[in-house]
Parts: sequence; structure tokens; C-alpha cells
Amino acid sequence: MVKYKIHLKWILSLMIVFILISNIALGQSDSKERVYDFANLLSKEEKEKLENLSSKYSAKRKTDFIILTISDPMGKDIVDYMEDFYDEEGLGYDKIHGNTAILTIDMENRDVYLAGFYEAKKYLDDSRLDIIRDKISSDLSEGQYYDAFYTFIKTSYKYMGIRPGVNPENILFKFWFQIIVSLVVGGISVGAMAYNSGGRVTVSGRTYEDPSKSRIISRRDNYLRTNISKRKKPSDNNSNGGGSSSRGSGGGVSRGGHSHSGSRGKF
Repeated sequence: MVKYKIHLKWILSLMIVFILISNIALGQSDSKERVYDFANLLSKEEKEKLENLSSKYSAKRKTDFIILTISDPMGKDIVDYMEDFYDEEGLGYDKIHGNTAILTIDMENRDVYLAGFYEAKKYLDDSRLDIIRDKISSDLSEGQYYDAFYTFIKTSYKYMGIRPGVNPENILFKFWFQIIVSLVVGGISVGAMAYNSGGRVTVSGRTYEDPSKSRIISRRDNYLRTNISKRKKPSDNNSNGGGSSSRGSGGGVSRGGHSHSGSRGKF
């Protein structure tokens, strides 16, 4: 009996140690910083909420969603600042310089830049980042920074669940449209079953036809001619993207050699 109690205490001790180690490991993973608010645009509570939101969605997409705000770019262009920050901090979800989607705000020049590295570059290409930037521009202009950052994280997470090359704002992906289609398809199915459940129709077009008086008198097809017209396709002279600075919009490559997608604008 004594020996049994000793074994039980030993097992309980191991379980307690295991629980403590697990809690420490979880605490370390949750303490990872993803919101770098150097411009002090957020309250303490807002920053904590965004940290928790980013931690949750970063784990689901295996991609870190980063917020970076600056009040003094130290003479750097916003894209250069963001690239150097990515290189120096070694941003990435599960490794240094890994999957990262980053929103950068330069308060001095009122610039905003969105970028995606590695998997985020694949799923958040220039066009998708343009859409996200359009979604948050009004909030940024009105000083609703928490709302803008919240939308960036949520929308980036959503778009990374849609295969590349597809317009993520296509009506087919809208929840309300899917509900309507389901209701229409269901209604058609029920209607078809109700229609087919009735009696069989035995009357046809021949029921009241008199074969002795109904016939085709004559039929003739005359081929006249075929006209073919040709028109020169206009060339596209507007191949360059927009942008309000020397770096322009679109992606690039950091000095550390890490390529990224990008979208740039003012607010």
C-alpha cells in the first residue's frame, strides 16, 4: 500500500511538471509582438486586442500579420523603412524571414504601404493588397486606426484562404449570394417535384391537327454572301502602375534579398 502511494505521488508530480512546462511554452508563444505602434496611435486596450486577433489568425494561416506605425521615418521612404524593418527584425511566423503580411503607416508623410512576404506574397498579391488598402483608406483618413488595422488583419486572413488568381471580391464568395442561390436551387427542386407529382398530360400538339389539311407547301434557302470586316486592336500605352513617390506602388525586394508584393497610397 505504501509503495502504491509513492508511485501515485510520483505520477502526480510528473503531471504537475508537465502542466507547468506547457503553460510556460504557451505563454512564450502568446507573448510574440506583432503590433509595433511606434507612432502611439492605439490605446493600451486596442493594442492588446489587435495582438490577440493577430495571434489567432496568424496561427490559422501560418503567416504573421504585422502592424507597423512610425512618426519619424528618419528620412527613409516608407517602403525602404518597412523592408529594413523586416530584414532587421527577422519577421516571420515560424522562422526568421518567413511568411509575413505587414501594414505600415508613416504619420509624417501620411503614407500607407501594405506588403506580403513569401506565402503572403503569393496569396496577397499587388491587386489583392490594393483592394485591402481601399477598404481601410477611409478609416485611416478619419483617424479610426484601430478599425483600419482590424480590417487589415481580418481581410488579409480571409484572402489567404482563397486560391491565388481569383478575385476575392467575386460575388460567388459573398455569403448572402450563396444563401440566395441555395434558396433558389431549393425552390426549383421543390417546384419540379411538385409539378411531376401531378397527373400525366395526354394532350399534345397533334391532338387537334388535321393531317389532310396541314402540310409544308414549299421551302427554299438562298445563300447571298459573307462579309468579313477587320479592325486594328488598339495598343495599351498605360502599362505603368500608379504611385505617389519615387518607389511607386507594387512590390519590390529588400536589401536583404527578400521579395514582396505591395500596395501604396496616401491617407
